[in-house]
Amino acid sequence: MQSMRRFVVTIDGAAGTGKSSVAQELARRLGTDCLDTGAMYRAIAVLATDESIDPNDGPSLAKAVEEKGIRFDWNSNPPTILLGGEDVSKRIRDLDVSSIVSLVAKQPEVRTVLVEQQQRIGREHPLLVTEGRDQGSVVFPDAAVRFFLEAKMDERTKRRVKQLREGGAMVEDSQVQQDIKARDKIDSTRVDSPLACPHGAIVIDTSDKSMMDVVDLMEESVNSYLSK
Repeated sequence: MQSMRRFVVTIDGAAGTGKSSVAQELARRLGTDCLDTGAMYRAIAVLATDESIDPNDGPSLAKAVEEKGIRFDWNSNPPTILLGGEDVSKRIRDLDVSSIVSLVAKQPEVRTVLVEQQQRIGREHPLLVTEGRDQGSVVFPDAAVRFFLEAKMDERTKRRVKQLREGGAMVEDSQVQQDIKARDKIDSTRVDSPLACPHGAIVIDTSDKSMMDVVDLMEESVNSYLSK
């Protein structure tokens, strides 16, 4: 992999389908960097929450993030997300952030800023595994291999509840499931870059598969591509 000039793998899918975990492991196996684009939108949701900016005010959010600055510390594994130089990697997973991230992400002005940043990261890190909701469809449509993850709602809820509780949050299953359904509706119906399976993507249902099983399938697909 290190001898290749450019190789991008995209992983898209809705909340709770396992994108972040499998992206990190796949990147480790391939020896590439891993970009968590959802963390970038969550960081803006933190900015909206902590600085009392209306999550529907795209121009104000875009201006604030350009002034504050979002970047990754690539020396960490996985890379930590920094907002104005502050590590917000744990804060971005809080439920108050999750509840507005899809509203933030649907703002065209916000998406314009972050798509530009993500494409810049792609130029700076030509060996890249990147995950999100529009990576294979909008940000890197020319990616070498594109994946789209799916999972049943009950499984997605269970995973997100486990993640939140491990982070110290006291949440109810019904509350988390309601949040996921609301995010699904916003993500799939927004005008700008709606959540959709990219053309030519390899679809994987992760409901009954372990993280390692999913990564095994992905690695096999990447190796198959490279052997052509």
